[in-house]
Order: sequence, then structure tokens, then C-alpha cells
Amino acid sequence: ANRLGIFWLAVGVAEAAERGLAVEDADALIGRPFGIPKTGIFALIDLVGLDLMPHVIGSMAGALAPDDLFHRVNRPVATVEAMIRAGYTGRKGKGGFYRLNRERGKVKEAVDLATGDYRPERPARVPAIEEAGRSMEALMRHPGQHGRYARAVMAATLAYAALLVGDASDEVDAIDEAMRLGYNWKEGPFELIDRIGVDRFTALIVEDGLPVAPILRTAAGRSFYRVEGGIRQVLGLDGTYRDLVRPAGVIMLADVKRAGEPVLKNGSAALWDVGDGVACLEFTAKMNTLDPDVMDLIVRAVPVVAERFRALVIYNEGSNFSVGANLGLALFAANIAAWGEIEKLVAAGQEAFKALKYAPFPVVGAPSGMALGGGCEILLHCHAVQAHAETYMGLVEAGVGVVPGWGGCKEMLARWQATPKHPRGPMPGPMKVFEIVSTATVSKSAADAGELLYLRPRDGITMNRYRLLADAKAMALRLAEDFATPVPPDYILPGPSGRVAMEMAVAQFARLGKATPHDAVVAGGLAEVLSGGDTDLLQPLGEDDVLALERRVFMRLLRTPGTLARVEHMLETGKPLRN
Repeated sequence: ANRLGIFWLAVGVAEAAERGLAVEDADALIGRPFGIPKTGIFALIDLVGLDLMPHVIGSMAGALAPDDLFHRVNRPVATVEAMIRAGYTGRKGKGGFYRLNRERGKVKEAVDLATGDYRPERPARVPAIEEAGRSMEALMRHPGQHGRYARAVMAATLAYAALLVGDASDEVDAIDEAMRLGYNWKEGPFELIDRIGVDRFTALIVEDGLPVAPILRTAAGRSFYRVEGGIRQVLGLDGTYRDLVRPAGVIMLADVKRAGEPVLKNGSAALWDVGDGVACLEFTAKMNTLDPDVMDLIVRAVPVVAERFRALVIYNEGSNFSVGANLGLALFAANIAAWGEIEKLVAAGQEAFKALKYAPFPVVGAPSGMALGGGCEILLHCHAVQAHAETYMGLVEAGVGVVPGWGGCKEMLARWQATPKHPRGPMPGPMKVFEIVSTATVSKSAADAGELLYLRPRDGITMNRYRLLADAKAMALRLAEDFATPVPPDYILPGPSGRVAMEMAVAQFARLGKATPHDAVVAGGLAEVLSGGDTDLLQPLGEDDVLALERRVFMRLLRTPGTLARVEHMLETGKPLRN
């Protein structure tokens, strides 16, 4: 990974400096258009440590043969050398290519590669990306300055990857895997070449005077990867294809999808047969957001799974399990005052998640990455969860000015009131849930999710992302051996006096400047739900009673200007509005 990754970073820095590119534009070009994290080149170096780069590059230069292509692209950049001498080390110190100027009131700044001076950071201005659409080749052949930079960096990097076959590794899939795991590329270099087309890519690097590796000539007229009989194959040095076989204990949904058709499918979700009597529910919308199509497929899937399968796993191979409800859809409906449609969606989500909870078969959630809002709520309704270690769960609805509306409140109340490690009684549980939900607390890991009771002691954690589906499937089959649907809980909530106590806590935070005016409004609505509304102390409530409270308060808050402003701000900036 570093053999190729350091080459990529070195050529990216040198070409940007020599072409006079802004670091923001360079990172935008060499980031998402190629399936590379948005850190791109310069923000990644800041993250790793600017001061480490001379040592790593020096080591590479000393180890490689004199005729290695690395020496052609490894050129000193005076501005970078001056930054290092001045003590800039990246994020771990006072900054690097980007920094936070605290003397000017925490102003984000970026370095000018031509002068070495810092200026306010600005959004990337790269029209070539939109003009190229989704085509990497179109971007690399774009006639402007930005297209020429993208071509200079990525053509050289992919050409160098091809030269490494037979040297760093005899297998192109091993090099692809190294870049996916080591640098978090969505696709490896040979998968990227396939997207361009082997022959078109070879023609491009010939135009640039770059060497054509033997493996590119072997692949001429073909591709590095293909699917035969539902099995993915990869091209070898000898010109023949071999099957890509997963290690024992690894199941990938991508392989299942290549081999057959879904059991059920719509625009936002699909149901797959992953073998041994286990079905897999996959979210497919952008960022795996949840919308009416997801709820519809869940409702349709329950009887199908009950008839044809033993268990269900909820899993996908996106970067994030789910970031929650589709806020754009909600804002559009709110702007045209389609309140009835929004309430139908809230009710549909509540019923869909209840259908999973009381299904006649075990449901196992298998999250990785972010599981926020509705993405967290669906996991709370699963009979068990097998989470990847890097799972970040949270009920973050307060950040957009509402309360959890798909059963998140009721599930957290049940957990905190039942845990033997927490004081019993009608008040301690709701107060703890109020603390977690009102501050939109997100777990820092799967282990931390257990501390917050987003996960339970019986839930599992998988360290290797590639083994997550197999582990979840094994858990589902174990549960299926003697499965019984859970008994609906009763809720003993504190009523109006508990609500007053929660509101007083928020008022204290407001006096200290730690809660904004609309925070107090949202927290008041949350307190109403968690206290049981106007119920009398010790009067039991059922799940449907708490769901009705969630739905009523959610709809009331969504109509407020403060909440609509929060939703709009989140969609525009990706950050919560503190109004």
C-alpha cells in the first residue's frame, strides 16, 4: 500500500505546486471523483503528519532501483520544506496545509503553495468535476487546468500500480485490496482502470509518455475483473482468469448480488438470500437513508421471510449502515405543508419497526460506520445486533429539532428501566435516556454503544469488517434454534413531575449558556415523551401509548420555525444549527 500510496502523495503534491493549484481544489479533484476519501492528498498528509513525509519518501527513494518511476515524480517542493522547518506537523500540531488560526477566532486557513502564506480556507471551485459527470476518463481528459492535474496525478499513479504487478505482488487483486484497506479507497487501482477501460487507459498513458506495464499488454482488449457463472474472476500474469475465493468465515453481499437476483427489491432497499435459510435486508438509497420505500419493503419482507427463511439479517456494505431518515424528503413535504403525509411516514416507520420486533423469526442487525437517527432505531428493534467495532450509533434527532419518532424513545426507555446496573423506579431510566437523547450522544465505537445501551450485553462485536455478515448470519441461526418473539413491555413513567424535573435541568444548562433557546423547546418535547405525557405516576403505559407520544411531539416540533431552520441547515452544510 505504501509503495503505491507514497508515490500517489508525492506526485499529487509536486504537480499541485508546479501547476499553481489551491490545495482545496486539488483535494476535491483527487478525492471523491475517484472513490477516494474527501481528504484527498493534502488533508491526508496533515492527518498522517507532515513532518513524517520526508522520512517516508527518503526511505522509499533509497530502497527503490534507480530506474523506478518513483524517482521521476519525487520532486522537492520549496513551500513544503519551509513549512516543515517552521514546525508545521499537520493536525497533531499547529497545522499543515490546513490549520485553525486561533488568534483570529478559530478561522480555518489553507496554505498558498506558491507563497507559503496562509489565507482563509474556501470551498473548492472545480467546475470540471460536474462537467465530467461520473466519468473518470472525462475528468482526466478535461482540457482545463483541473483536468490536467487530475490526469497528471491519477494516470501516473495507475500506471505505477500496473508496474508493481510481478514486483510488489503477482496478483492485481492483492494490490487493489492493499489500497482499499490501507488508504480507504473505495476501489483499487485495477478496478479504477477497468472503469476507464484497459485499452482507453493504455492509450492515455502512452500519450503522456508513461511506461506501459506488461500486465496492461496482457489485459489488452479485456478487463482485470470479470464475472463468470456468478463468480468474480481476476486476470493473472499468465493471461488466464482465476476465481476470487473468499477466506473461510467471510461472506460478502457483493458476491451474492453478482450471483443472482434479489428476492424483493424497490428503489431504496432489497432482500437477498444469503444461504442456509437466512435472508439479508439491504438499504440502497444514498447514504442508506430511510424513506417510504424502505418501510414498504420491510412490511413486504416480513411474511416472505416467515414463509421461506429461518432468520433475517439487516446489513449493507456501504460506508455507513444508515444516516437516518431522508431529511430532504421531510423538508420538501414540510415546505408544501403536507403534514398528513409526514405523519403517515412516521406511523409507517413505527409499524415497520414493530413488525421486525415481533416477527416470528430472529432479526439481527449488522451495522458498520454510522447508524444514526432512524438507522439507530431500526437496530434498537432487532432481537440482536452483531456490530462492527467501528460502529457509531446515536439518536441524533435533537440536532435537527425533533425527537426520535420511530420507536427510539420507547426502546431506550425499556432498556434503561430494565438494566440491573441502573437504579430502578420511574425516574432514573427516563432521566438517563433524556440525558443521552437530548444531547444527541453518538457512541465512539461499538464498545461505547454498549455503555449507552444502544447495544446490549448479548450483542456481539466483529473486529474484521469482512467477517461481519458471516458473524451476523451465524448469530441469526443460533437464535433461530429456540426463538420466541419478545413480550411487549409495560412502561412505568414519572408523569408531569418527571417532566418538570427534566425541563429544570435544561433551564439550568440554558442559564450556563450550554443550551440554545430551541434546544430548550426540543428538550421540552422530549421530556413530554419520556415522562409519559399527562399520565398519572405508576399508571402503566403500553408501547403504542409511547409511540403515540413520539408521533405527536415529532409532528408538533416539525411545524416550528426553529426546527425547519435546523433541517434546512443540516441539508445545506451537514452540520447542526445552534439556534
